[in-house]
Amino acid sequence: MIEHELVRELAEKNDSKIMMLVADGLGGLPMEPGGRTELETAATPNLDRLAARGTSGSSVPVLPGITPGSGPGHLGLFGYDPLEFKIGRGALEATGIGFELGPDDVAARGNFCTLDQQGRITDRRAGRIPSEESVRVVERLQAVQVPGVEVFVRPVKEHRFVVVFRAAGLSGAVADTDPQATGVPPLAPQPLAAAATRTAAVAAEFVARSRSLLADEPKANGMVLRGFAGRPALPSYEELYGLRAAAIAVYPMYKGLARLVGMTLVGEATTLAEQIAALRGCWQDYDFFFLHFKYTDSTGEDGAFDRKVGRIEELDAAIPAIEALGPRVLIVTGDHSTPSRLKSHSWHPVPTLLVADTCRPDGLTGFSERDCLRGGLGIFPAKHLMMMAMAHALRLGKYGA
Repeated sequence: MIEHELVRELAEKNDSKIMMLVADGLGGLPMEPGGRTELETAATPNLDRLAARGTSGSSVPVLPGITPGSGPGHLGLFGYDPLEFKIGRGALEATGIGFELGPDDVAARGNFCTLDQQGRITDRRAGRIPSEESVRVVERLQAVQVPGVEVFVRPVKEHRFVVVFRAAGLSGAVADTDPQATGVPPLAPQPLAAAATRTAAVAAEFVARSRSLLADEPKANGMVLRGFAGRPALPSYEELYGLRAAAIAVYPMYKGLARLVGMTLVGEATTLAEQIAALRGCWQDYDFFFLHFKYTDSTGEDGAFDRKVGRIEELDAAIPAIEALGPRVLIVTGDHSTPSRLKSHSWHPVPTLLVADTCRPDGLTGFSERDCLRGGLGIFPAKHLMMMAMAHALRLGKYGA
């Protein structure tokens, strides 16, 4: 990636701090034509105030019209071209819970689901069973064996788990088994390349044996697998930007992504207040800080417009505590849009705000989708955001004579 070569060449060290606050799935849509989005509806006095100081724009996570998953969405924000650096969700989940993937490993993220007597999905998330119940169900799955393959099953959070298959010659080129719908059965694992034929067969055997074992479970009696992947090779933040990077996240997948790009995981926060406390505690030890806020995404996926509005307002209320730490550069953005109207990720550009003393204010006094479309950053590829952050932190030297 030519941008990486350039950044390595120009990167300079100083004592400036860069803060990236990622509200997962931040962007939205009106529930009806002419209405307001979740962000436009929310009372966000702190973000509006920052918008008047900084420069706003709309970031495109991958390419126009392409709906990203959380992995590609975050990779773009971190400055890695998601079309060049591909990370399967399974690798993210496994790494996020501290599972060290080896060279012969293929990981998949699992969702427990509820099946009816005909094997059709009635709930894709098994009623979002609590984590303690998921731990119990995963413990039952330790009895599942597939000949010739080591199988590791680990709980993640709520209805999510990770399964890792270990054997020589496995490939992550296997299609997801989640049909993304109810009233139909889970899909069978299908190889996307000849090299993955065995992996698909292994996954199918695991699913079949698991379903037999879990037949008496009231909610988690089935599963879907997504994001089959081995461990990717990525340059670290230290190698690329010369930054000591810290990550403060609640959900394992985002911890996994941070670890894969060389960030240090800080704290064991479960609430936004605890995340802010962890940020405050590590402020002197790092140069770059990634704080992930999940709930603007999960409420959007649930189609809960009002609850997403509430979560945005919760995030806005935390802004003064972050400002008090004195970051040279403060970025507020999302990895993708998750409109409540669609109940899913979408392709829409993401509202983005960059605040620094070196910004050219663009005349905006609010932070929303409509405002950001008129902002000074324009509509830009998300992979360029880190270069802009480095420049405003005075961490990039001049290019050429």
